[in-house]
Parts: sequence; C-alpha cells; structure tokens
Amino acid sequence: MAEGFSFSDTIAGYIDHFDSETRQLRLHTADGRPFDVSLASGPSAELVRNLDEPYIDASGHLDEMLSPGRFLFAYGVHYPEQGGRFDAKRLVFLGRGAEDYRFEEAGWWVKQIESLASFYRKAQFGDGPVDFTEYRTEIRLGGDKTASHIQETDTISRLVYGMASAYLLTGKDEYLEVAERGTEYLRKHMRVEDSEEDVVYWYHGISVDGDTEKKLFTSEFSDDYDAIPMYEQIYALAGPIQTYRVTGDVRIKNDADATIRLFDRFFKDEELGGYYSHIDPILFSADHESLGENAERKNWNSVGDHAPAYLINLYLATGEQRYADFLEYTFDTIADRFPDYKNSPFVQERFFRDWSHDTAHSWQQNRAVVGHNLKIAWNLLRMNSLKAKPAYSDLARRIGEIMPPVGSDLQRGGWYDVVERLRSGDQESHRFAWHDRKAWWQQEQAILAYLILHGTLGGQDFRKEARQAESFYNTFFLDHDEGAVYFNVLASGTPYLLGTERLKGSHSMSMYHSAELCYLAAVYNNLLINGREMDFHFKPDPTDLPGRVLRVSPDLLPAGSVSIASVEIDEKPWTDFDAGALTVRLPDVQSRVRVRVRLRPETK
Repeated sequence: MAEGFSFSDTIAGYIDHFDSETRQLRLHTADGRPFDVSLASGPSAELVRNLDEPYIDASGHLDEMLSPGRFLFAYGVHYPEQGGRFDAKRLVFLGRGAEDYRFEEAGWWVKQIESLASFYRKAQFGDGPVDFTEYRTEIRLGGDKTASHIQETDTISRLVYGMASAYLLTGKDEYLEVAERGTEYLRKHMRVEDSEEDVVYWYHGISVDGDTEKKLFTSEFSDDYDAIPMYEQIYALAGPIQTYRVTGDVRIKNDADATIRLFDRFFKDEELGGYYSHIDPILFSADHESLGENAERKNWNSVGDHAPAYLINLYLATGEQRYADFLEYTFDTIADRFPDYKNSPFVQERFFRDWSHDTAHSWQQNRAVVGHNLKIAWNLLRMNSLKAKPAYSDLARRIGEIMPPVGSDLQRGGWYDVVERLRSGDQESHRFAWHDRKAWWQQEQAILAYLILHGTLGGQDFRKEARQAESFYNTFFLDHDEGAVYFNVLASGTPYLLGTERLKGSHSMSMYHSAELCYLAAVYNNLLINGREMDFHFKPDPTDLPGRVLRVSPDLLPAGSVSIASVEIDEKPWTDFDAGALTVRLPDVQSRVRVRVRLRPETK
C-alpha cells in the first residue's frame, strides 16, 4: 500500500502461505491480488457464529487453522511504512476445516430464522398476546418501538411473510399465530373491496392513536407521495400468500385474485406491455398529471417484483396455469426489455411508457441498484425450472458472470448498493451514487442468485461467489448483541448505525428479506447443492383445498430434483401422497390437520 496514512480495513482472502516463525500470512483476494498480513501483534481469532450462539474463540488453534486454500476475513490496520504494512487485529474463520463453511450446516438457516422470528415477535408484542393494534412500523436497534404510531401495510405483510416462513421450516405454532393474526389484521384494517370494479386494493397504512385509527390511502413515502404505487400493492400480498401456502385459507387466495384484477385493470399497459409503477388515487389512472414524474412510468418493481413477492408462492400453492402464464409474461418482459449490455453491464430499471429509458427519474437518474440485477438472475432461474427458455437461463448466467467485478467488493467481500450505470472519462470503476455501504437485502439477492446459479447450472465459480457472499453476510450482518440483522454496514463490515439505517423496523425493513434468505438458502443449500433431506410444515383445513390436495414444493426447482420421502399427519405416518408431483392428499376431515413433509433431493 502506498498511502501516506494509516487506516483500518478488512481483507477477505484465501490463504496462500503462513510462516509461523515470522508470523507472516500471505492472502489473495477474490480477484487474485496478493496481500501480506502480519500476525505479530497477536490478533484475536474466532469462528463465525449464528444468531444466539456464543463467541467461539479460535485463538488457541491459530497456527493449525491457517492452512492453504482456507477463506477468511482479516480486520486490521494499514500502516504506510516500508511500502505498506497490514497488521491484523481480528481474524474470522468460516469453518473448522479448510473446506468447511458453517452456513452450509443443515440447520444453520433454520436456527437463524427462529432467532429472527423470536426477535420480531418480542419487539412487536412483548411477552403478551399477539395483538396487532400494538404493531408499529419503526423498531429501534434493540427492538424497542419509536414514538411513531404508523402501521404500514407492507411492513405488516413483510413480518407476516417472515413468520409464515419460520413456521414452514420449524412447525412452531407461535410463528403461525403471528402470521395468521397479521393476515386477519391486514384484511380487516387495510383491505378495500371495490364491488363495483370487482377488485381489492390496499391502504398504504393507518395511523393509530389510542382507540382511533386514521386511514392512509395514498403512500406517505417521499418517492410515491399522494399516489398508489404498484410495489405497495404487490407487497401487501407477500405475507398473506406465504401464509396461504401453510393454511390453504381460500379467503387469502380470493384477495390475491381480486388484487391481480386491480393490476390488470388499472396498472397494466395492454397496448405496449408491462405494468405502470403508479396510479392516481381518484381516477385510478396511470397518466394523470397529479402523478408528476411518475406518470406513465414502468420500473423493476412494477414489472418484476410480482414474482418473488407473491406470484411464485401463489403458483406453488395452487399449481394453476393462469399464474404460470402471468409469470411467463413477467419474465418474457424482463428478458426483452431490461438488458442494456451495449451501454452498461447493469440492466436498465426505469422506463417511459414506450419502453425508452428514463435516465433522469428522481433519485435513480442513470444509476444501477446492484441487488436488482442479482434479483433478476435469481428469479429468472426459478422461472426457468417452471418453463425453460434460453432467454431466461442465458440472461441469468450473463448477470452472474458479469456482476462480481462491477457490483461486489473484491477486497473486503460483500455487495454494494447503488452505482452509476456508466463510467465517464478515464474512470476504471463504476462510481458509487452516495456511499460504499452495503445493505442487508442486497447481500440476500447475491446469496440466492449464486446459490441457484450453482444449484441449477453448475459451475464452481458460482459456488465460490455464493460462499463469499454468505461468508460476508453471516460474519458482519448478524447482530449478536441485540438480535436480528443490521440494515447496513460500512465497506469494512462495521455496522452503520445512523438515521433510519439504525432501525430494525422501518418503511424499508421488517423481517421479509432476512427471512426469505433463511428459507431459500436452506432450500438451495440442502436440497439443490448438498444432498440433504429437509422437513416442511403445514397446517391446512382439507376442506379449503381442491380435492383435498396439498402442494408442498418448497420453491420452483428443476423438475425431478426433489421428491417426497415421507409424510406425517398429526404426528402419524401418512402414505397418500405423490412423491414426484410433491402433493399430499389429505384425510377427509372437517378440521385443520398438522402436516410434516420430508423432502429428499434426487441424485442427478
């Protein structure tokens, strides 16, 4: 290092050589750059740990663990002397053996989602009953509530999603109780049935003051103020639909169908394709002048977010062809309209009605959200398992290959937030829009993208990217002091705890992304990659399900890659299931049953 000053930083690297006498460690980063690290000052050493696990000291085993090929994090101080010297102060190992990664343990992500669910249940409801009149959008770092009395529909839905996912993986009733009561609260307080138009739409939220509540029809968020944004309507469905997968409650499906009718009637551009990002609250028009710069606009959220938020899960629960058709329409649009590789390694995210590029919109301008590129790759491969098309797999692969050098931190690990889509002048790298911090949800997209890329397309480079992303997230984002995960960390991995990014609950954060990561990382690691069986839990009323058939596929996975190994109903063996179709025919009873399904990966 040639800088003339000292500074603290992190190096994520693979061990090339360790000299125990001189205490010198040679690492190389993800892109192959060598670093010499001095251990002469006696750094602490630890093993990465899950939420609710105690500190695991590795200092006494340091020399024997510094074996070639091992991936680790070294945090320390750069000194300018002698051309640059790095003194390590902290080392983090990802597993006990050189090839071990603890987050690939069968139960790692299940334990993590349990800890998340426990944190958010206590933060919102304390040790008392689950009463959603006490729910608040804003939650402080340690789980305390702020003075804000706002209840946003989307954040309730995102909490519900997390709790339903926790039940799917654990079968613990306390999580399903939160999911079901939250769904009922959304239906009672946030849902609007428009019988004349035969649609359902959802309020932005309500302001609660004692026994009174004030409905907030339009968005209060600055980007969408006084309009009805598509993404808020989309995410209102996320939690209830995940709950529907567990319970089969037909009322939830009816709400989803009515909301989809809203999308098709008022947001869809039947002539030029896609969905508009906003409509006005009076005429439900996408071109009304009151929308300002949001008039007749389309974006990633309005076109692509249907799939991960609710539509894939709605298809998994029902198997209905019309949802598969909607998914195909969505991904055909993405594959056709979003790539812009003649101009940028990043997809285009905002459009005018005619699909020309909107490069001057609000905060985004001509900038790329790194996580949206990764989210597209992840979801394209989910869709490719339902209906394979070269356009899907080729674009996903291209994103997976092109993104690491432009969107990830090749020295420290982790993935960046928002960058300029184009370089100018003699710039060698894409400039950060505001900062080089790293958000929890963008790490999720990277992890899931590279897990499914490796699990469905193969390739050790994809597995390496997945492991590096999982390593950074589990090392730096888990809050071992207060619980749950941090919103943002600095480039080095140090938590960033200012403003709304200090919160564990906000307009942007409620349990959704952290729980989605746990659920799907468990599915991909165990069933697609490491060949391990998994249990999933359901609690339906057979009379709610057509033909009493429960669909138990955990995600859109390659055909034939997973089958049912065994089923228990009310803790007794049950044999009426189709192992390959991933369906269970439930008993002819008039009350809810508890179903545990064990899935096994099929050898390729």
